[in-house]
Amino acid sequence: MTPFELVFYSGRVRWSGQLINAGDGEPRDQMPSAGSGAAEPATEQGVLFETGTVVRTFDTPGFRRATFYEVRAKSVLNRVQGDSWMFKWTVNPYRGCGHRCVYCFARKTHTYLDFDAGLDFDTRIVVKVNAPELLRRELARPSWQHEPVAMGTNVDCYQRAEGRYRLMPGIIGALAGSGTPFSILTKGTLMLRDLPLLQSAAQDVDVSLSMSVGFLDEQLWHTVEAGTPSPARRLDAVRTLADAGIGCSVLMAPILPYLSDSPEQLRATVEAIAGAGARSVTPLVLHLRPGAREWYRDWLAANHPALVPRYRALYRGGSYVPAWYSDRVTASVREYAAACGMGPPSGGSPRETATSAQPKPQSKPQPKPPNSPNRPDNTQLSLWDEADGAG
Repeated sequence: MTPFELVFYSGRVRWSGQLINAGDGEPRDQMPSAGSGAAEPATEQGVLFETGTVVRTFDTPGFRRATFYEVRAKSVLNRVQGDSWMFKWTVNPYRGCGHRCVYCFARKTHTYLDFDAGLDFDTRIVVKVNAPELLRRELARPSWQHEPVAMGTNVDCYQRAEGRYRLMPGIIGALAGSGTPFSILTKGTLMLRDLPLLQSAAQDVDVSLSMSVGFLDEQLWHTVEAGTPSPARRLDAVRTLADAGIGCSVLMAPILPYLSDSPEQLRATVEAIAGAGARSVTPLVLHLRPGAREWYRDWLAANHPALVPRYRALYRGGSYVPAWYSDRVTASVREYAAACGMGPPSGGSPRETATSAQPKPQSKPQPKPPNSPNRPDNTQLSLWDEADGAG
């Protein structure tokens, strides 16, 4: 086996002996040293990628401490399992994400590649370098029914890596050229690079764009979404899209309990979203699935230790907050949006429909709001604290 082969062990991936270093932002063809590890014989089972994988590191500031695994995927058009009312088809050109959002629900998916859901998810990025050409072939099949395709449903398709690999222009072209409607959800202002392509695509198919902006607090942003453009820059991108006539909705997510959920914070965020010319705003409260739950818990303990017991109580029913809490947030955001002259999200876009409601746990009756312990000095009054006179 060559040093650049992808090795599978019982359906899971080993990335060994595949390193190519790059200086000054440009890749250098360099074989790995003898000490970097050699590939071993493998038994193929559930192979996701073709052989010939290359791993690169770059010295440019934006990519330091990151490793990129360039793979040739065997499929890029993904059918969503089960009867999803959200969307049936997705395209994800990347796995792992340099945005480093500590709460990202997609973290656990990295463990399927023999990576961990924490630092590896942030710094070991799988790049499906053949995504545009492969998608064109898949969309050209006679069986393809031109159903809507959603992007940004797992990791961000406009994360920093896209600035180097430029996969999205080819993907947008493939979708529009085949007559396939699509939606994009992102935190990446890099989407503006492709504005002419998106405007052209919108003349042929339904194009739905959404920007994720959960709060305005810059100090909170620096710690919880370290690799993303600032909330202000994302709202500037929404304004640019509105001015260009293509429009953009905002997914107000995630709303972080005790950190970004006070009435003042919610109102200010909605007003800023409305001021940016967003088509609609859809609130979504933080949910903590396995993988993300552990990583967020560690972040919370390090940055807001007094909140740990309150989160433990709030999420004791599973990955989602109780219905009474999400209902209050949704009602408040809708009230503020109406005051700003914004209507509810439209039902035409598969992605807007997907984000229009907070999933609710199917379990025992929801508990009443607890009497909260004293708030830490660095947190604002929570939505339920004000409503119930707690704290």
